[in-house]
Amino acid sequence: MKKLLKIGFASAILALSYSCEKDFLDKQPSQFLTADQIEEAAEVKPAILESTMAGAYSLTFTSGTGGTGSHTDFGQKGEDIFMDMLCGDMALSQSVYGWYRADITEFVAPLDFTRQTNYIPWRYYYRIIRSVNLIIDGLGGNDGNPALPEARHVLGQAKALRAHSYFYLAQLYQNEYNADQEILPLYTSLLDVNGPKVKASVIYDLIEKDLREAIVFLNDFARDNKSQINKPVAQTILAYALAAKGEYGPAYTLANDVITNGGFTPMQGAELTGGFNQLSTPGWMWGIDLNTNTGVGLLSFWGQVDYFSYSYAGVGDYKVMDQNLFNQFPANDRRRAQFFNNPASALNLLPINKFYNPRRVAFGGGTPIQDDIFFYRISEVHLLAAECAAKSANEPRAKTILKNFMSLRVPDASYVDGLNGAQLLSHIYLQTRLELWGEGKSYLAMKRNKATILRGPNHLSFVGVAIPYNDERLTFEIPVQELQDNPFISTQNQ
Repeated sequence: MKKLLKIGFASAILALSYSCEKDFLDKQPSQFLTADQIEEAAEVKPAILESTMAGAYSLTFTSGTGGTGSHTDFGQKGEDIFMDMLCGDMALSQSVYGWYRADITEFVAPLDFTRQTNYIPWRYYYRIIRSVNLIIDGLGGNDGNPALPEARHVLGQAKALRAHSYFYLAQLYQNEYNADQEILPLYTSLLDVNGPKVKASVIYDLIEKDLREAIVFLNDFARDNKSQINKPVAQTILAYALAAKGEYGPAYTLANDVITNGGFTPMQGAELTGGFNQLSTPGWMWGIDLNTNTGVGLLSFWGQVDYFSYSYAGVGDYKVMDQNLFNQFPANDRRRAQFFNNPASALNLLPINKFYNPRRVAFGGGTPIQDDIFFYRISEVHLLAAECAAKSANEPRAKTILKNFMSLRVPDASYVDGLNGAQLLSHIYLQTRLELWGEGKSYLAMKRNKATILRGPNHLSFVGVAIPYNDERLTFEIPVQELQDNPFISTQNQ
């Protein structure tokens, strides 16, 4: 069969991803060109490829991309909230409308493969994989090497986004890294429809291959805006993937290169309490510029977390920092001010000075949402580099990175000099949780550090219950829709 590639602008590719409610790997969506035609088009009209890639990116922030009408289904930031709640750092301290309460904070969805919420991450990431496979197929397939720079840049972005999706699927659907465990189906072409689960090592091999090739393709890519993946972002995704496997030395090398050569500076000073709402922030590496044209409203990160937007958080569904975690902030830590601190108030530990609409009017941000969202920022790379250096017998470098970073958070970071061994690693993990609250990355850190969750008193359930990182309650099962539609997977080999 000929390889096929859908062309069109962002709205067309997004329509494609919604075209089939169950068989989201349908190999015959409409409006295709042959591979030969798309290759010819790429040589004379690179904008066609760029707009198709923009369509794939649009899946990362559009509501319903997880295949449901749930108000928790809105792309990557929806998954980030899931992960922060599962790892316990984000507490649901008050619930009015019920979003997240049973399915996530009470672990119903991870344990029940028939729950709609269990389906959201699976459908979301495989939709992205399907969309970028269209692009990869049309640019020569998995071993493609286009001559035209614009085509190489699009292929690099497509491969990086595919790797990002498989990495998150592996994290969410496997308790912990086990190279020999069969975990997910692997689809590397639009022609791949329904397949058996493959070993985690096979998934991670593709992740690494995709990202190493993306890094090469994107080496000379000067992106138009931060919605596009560039070389430092691809390096960061690869660093996360290698660290998840325990390959800390190579992960450190990648992260350190991003710190040294990426051109980003950590958020600091007034930026730390400035609302986290501008893509132009120097420390933001990859995100989306939301505006009136993107059409994002209540079903969004801001609609769930920000007290000052038109949001659930503005009317009583409070997503707050875990009390035990907040108590570990030093009194002079600048990040402490990101959270409303009044134990007598129902609003206690809301992130009212971390994530907020600039109008600062309760329930007044309005729609469409115009506050931007981010997926990666350079601060997390500093903390990942410190962690991986410490875990690869390079404590001096780990302490240097951590000390430099903490000097932007506390008046005196000299205490870092006295940290060694397990104490140093424990402190890096703590700073990762404090720094990246609400950003989805604490879940990844929990798994890397084999941590045990102990929820604080401001959670509505499971307070004080010890839950290890590899507990069944913290990862999802393959959803029932996949078991029904894919004859190669059944409940017997879940």
